[in-house]
Amino acid sequence: MFAVIKTGGKQYRVAADDLLKVEKVAGAPGDKVEFAEVLVIGEGAEATIGAPLVKDARVVAEVVEQGRARKVIAFKKRRRQNSKRSRGHRQELTTVRISEILAPGAKPSRKAKGAGKEEAVAAAPAAVDEAAAASE
Repeated sequence: MFAVIKTGGKQYRVAADDLLKVEKVAGAPGDKVEFAEVLVIGEGAEATIGAPLVKDARVVAEVVEQGRARKVIAFKKRRRQNSKRSRGHRQELTTVRISEILAPGAKPSRKAKGAGKEEAVAAAPAAVDEAAAASE
């Protein structure tokens, strides 16, 4: 199954487990983000096309890292007038991994909804036990 999402003024065709660089999205690495602007969802002839969006469809992704793109330089020069101007910027990007594509009415799977929390809770008692054993 694939979906076409819209974020940062651009459209992306995504499938589960895709790694994608999009314009900056708020969140720290490991956080879950949802893209609610889904334009197309489905596969082949059974694809649902929105008008303009597919109602209640979502794409859930996990933030992998926050970063910046390569520098873009805009250089202007007017010949024989000793006039030039150089400007540039680095676009901020977020790398996300698509966890799952939720059709209208579908609920997020348990794995995608709170996987990070369950692992952190399970690891916390073990870390406390290890710290206590090390201090003795």
